[in-house]
Amino acid sequence: MRTVPHYINGATVTAPGELPVFNPATGEVTSRVPLPSTHVVDEVVATARAAWATWRNSSLSQRTNVLFAFRHMLVQHTDELAALITAEHGKTIVDAKGEIARGLENVEYACGLTEHLKGGFSSQVADGVDVHSFRESLGVVAAITPFNFPIMVPLWMAANALATGNAVVLKPSERDPSVSVRLAELLSEAGLPAGVFNVLQGNAATVNQLLSHEGVDAVSFVGSTPVARHVYLTATEHGKRVQALGGAKNHMVVLPDADLEIAADAAINAGYGAAGERCMAISVVVAVGDIADALVAKIAERVDRLTVGPGDDPASDYGPVITDEHRQRVLSYLTDPGAGVRVVRDGSDLATRPGFFVGPCLLDNVTPGTRAYDDEIFGPVLGVARVATFADAVAMINENPYGNGTAIFTRDGNAARLFSRQVSVGMIGVNVPIPVPVSSYSFGGWKNSLFGHAHIYGPEGISFYSRAKVVTTRWPLASESQIDLGFPRTR
Repeated sequence: MRTVPHYINGATVTAPGELPVFNPATGEVTSRVPLPSTHVVDEVVATARAAWATWRNSSLSQRTNVLFAFRHMLVQHTDELAALITAEHGKTIVDAKGEIARGLENVEYACGLTEHLKGGFSSQVADGVDVHSFRESLGVVAAITPFNFPIMVPLWMAANALATGNAVVLKPSERDPSVSVRLAELLSEAGLPAGVFNVLQGNAATVNQLLSHEGVDAVSFVGSTPVARHVYLTATEHGKRVQALGGAKNHMVVLPDADLEIAADAAINAGYGAAGERCMAISVVVAVGDIADALVAKIAERVDRLTVGPGDDPASDYGPVITDEHRQRVLSYLTDPGAGVRVVRDGSDLATRPGFFVGPCLLDNVTPGTRAYDDEIFGPVLGVARVATFADAVAMINENPYGNGTAIFTRDGNAARLFSRQVSVGMIGVNVPIPVPVSSYSFGGWKNSLFGHAHIYGPEGISFYSRAKVVTTRWPLASESQIDLGFPRTR
C-alpha cells in the first residue's frame, strides 16, 4: 500500500501510513497518510524557520522569478495535477482543471509583488525630517487547507505568503493529500530554496500542535465553521495572526422579472458542481413571488438530465462525494429534511453503486428551522425556499448565521443595487451564481463564514502575510544639537 509522504526541506520524507485515502469513485483505499509525532512537527517548523531567515532577505526579483517559473510549471503539469485531484477527491477532470486555473490566477497576482510591496515616502514632514514605510514578512505561516479544493486553496495561501517573504508549512486534508506533495516538488523545481515550503501530513492533532507552536507566526485556514472558530480562538490565544474561513449557506434569489431558463441553469451549475462540495455552492434558491412552481419544474427538468459518475469519465457531470460517512450524512437529509419540506428529486438510488455516489437531490419549501435549511449539507442537495417579496428574501439572507456568498437574478438594476447594499454577505453575484472574486480582489465572507478580519488572497492576502514598518529619519548637523523635552511636533 502506497504511503503519501511529507515534503520537508526540499525532499519527500516517508513514514508509516495510518489514515486511509480512498478513491471515492470505487470506494477502494489507494494509499495511506502518516501521522507525524510531536518531534516531527517540531522538526518541520524549525526547518521552515531556518529557511525563512534567508528567504526573508531574498530580493524581490528572486521571488518574482521563482513565482513566474512556478506559474509556467503549473500550466505544463495541469493534466497530471488534475488527474491526482480526481483520483482522491472524485471531482471531474474538467472541474479539477478549473480549480487549477483559479489557483493559477493567484500565482499570477503574486508575481506582481514588486508593486504589491511598494512602500510610501513623505519628504520634509518636518524641518529636515522624512518618513518612509515598507512591509516585511511575518515568519512561518501554517496553511491548513480543506479537501474540497486540494490545490486551489493552497495556492490562494502560498502564493502571497511566499511573495511576501514567509516560509510555509502546508497541512493538507488527509482525504486528498497527494497533489500537495506534487505542488511542493514543482516549487522546488521552480527554484524555491529548500525548507521555504514544506508539506506536513496529519490530522486534527497535527493541526492543534501547529496552532499552539511557538515557531508558527500566522495561521491560514479554510474549513467548516466549528473548526474555523476553534482554529481562530486557539491560535489567537497563542499570539498568532489568524484568518479562518468557515462554512456557508449560500442563497440565490430569483425575482419575478428574471429569465427563469437562465436562473434554472445557474441553479444547476452552482448547486451540483463538484457534488455540491464547494463553500461557494448555491444550496438555497429563494423564489420570490409566484414563480416558485415554474422555477422548481425547470430545475427538476434539468436535474433529470444530469449524469453522475467517475470523475475521469468525460460523460460525468459530477462525481462522488468524498467518503462513505459523508454520503450517509447527505442522504439523511432526504429521509429527514424537516417538517413541510417536499422531496422533489431523491438521489439515494445511486447509493447501491460502488463508490460514494449521491444522485442530484431537489427539495422544495425549505424554511428556516428545518434541517435542510439550517445545516450546511455540503452535498448535491439543492433546496428551494418560497418568499413573498424582495424584502423577505433580504431578511432571510440577513437572518442566516452564514454570510459567505449570495446571488440575485433579475433584470432590474435598482433591485440588484439595493440587494448588494442591503445583504450582510461578503461576496455577491448579480446574475452570477458563484461570485468568487478574481485574484486582484479578496475572497471572504461575513458572520460565521469568517473568523478574523482578513479575507484571503488578493490585496488583503498581501496585507495579512506582511506587516508594516514606518521609519522617521533626520540627519541633523552638529550645530543643531539641543535639548528639548517637549512632545515632538511636525509644525
